[in-house]
Amino acid sequence: MPLIKVQTSADAPESTAVEGLLKILSSKLANHLGKPESYVMTAFEPNVAMTFGGTIEPTCYIEVKSIGSMSPAQTKAMSQDFCQTISEKLGVSINRIYIEFADAKGAMWGWNGSTFG
Repeated sequence: MPLIKVQTSADAPESTAVEGLLKILSSKLANHLGKPESYVMTAFEPNVAMTFGGTIEPTCYIEVKSIGSMSPAQTKAMSQDFCQTISEKLGVSINRIYIEFADAKGAMWGWNGSTFG
């Protein structure tokens, strides 16, 4: 049910580095939300045409979605953690990363031919 999706204008690192990044993000998201990693989905889209602040320097947009409520303390901790990780792994400056956190109702999240609601 939790999802973390990374879109970046940065070039894709080699496939093993991408796989490693997705595994790191999956584990971190599960830990931050206290949910089983077996339900976490990750996605990575490199080389997306993007601007930030009117420039084409490397930038990143991250979506974090989960069923239930994320507290302000959780989103702040995740923002710090995910921005640091992305900056280290992709070379995107931490001040050029936006993260959107979205809570979903169980009935609005489908899986396995049904929903969580």
